[in-house]
Amino acid sequence: MSTVLITGTNRGIGLEFVKQYLGRGDTVLATCRNPDSAGELAELAASNDKLTLMALDVSKDESRTSFASALADTAVDVFINNAGVYGPRDASFGNVAAEEWEEVFYVNSIAPLLLTQEIIESLRKGSDKKLVYITSKMGSIDDNSGGGSYIYRSSKTALNSVVRSLSVDLRDEGFSVALLHPGWVQTDMGGPNALIDTLTSVNGMLGVIDNLNQANTGQFFNYDGQPIAW
Repeated sequence: MSTVLITGTNRGIGLEFVKQYLGRGDTVLATCRNPDSAGELAELAASNDKLTLMALDVSKDESRTSFASALADTAVDVFINNAGVYGPRDASFGNVAAEEWEEVFYVNSIAPLLLTQEIIESLRKGSDKKLVYITSKMGSIDDNSGGGSYIYRSSKTALNSVVRSLSVDLRDEGFSVALLHPGWVQTDMGGPNALIDTLTSVNGMLGVIDNLNQANTGQFFNYDGQPIAW
């Protein structure tokens, strides 16, 4: 069994990751900005001693520092960076504001690397050494035929570049790293018209994570394991 650290777990894909890993008997460290207001997550923790809730706002330096201190010497086998934001829905040409862009970029592109740096000793102590970053096919330059969505697209493209470098830099330490597109999922972000539910998305991504190794590290995968062009 593994110890799995997941960010952004109060709803949607993050919450489903928690449920499925607990269902497999793994130990789960679940983070969100305010655990006290995460009703369903708190209920799970109350009935399962393998789930620990931890406060973390990835956009705040002091929150990440406090979290890393609280994590201390805990060995983490699998790290899933799921926390992210979409930003303004109307970020089309002529309607992009710098402040909104900066906020989304920080959460989606900068914070994942900063957090990884801050908890690296716990990750080094893990046996699986798997690092997974939830991205989006909208960050694929090759796939961009629709234009628009400047803020979200660019933040995920940047994340892809960051994580690709991370996979190179940490490979000699035995880490396997992946970028995962969860599909168009029926969540608050994806909306009710999305093509798949969280159960299908996360079940598929678990298969990809299980098969992640040094031979396929640094790749960009769809939730069903198919590679996505950069």
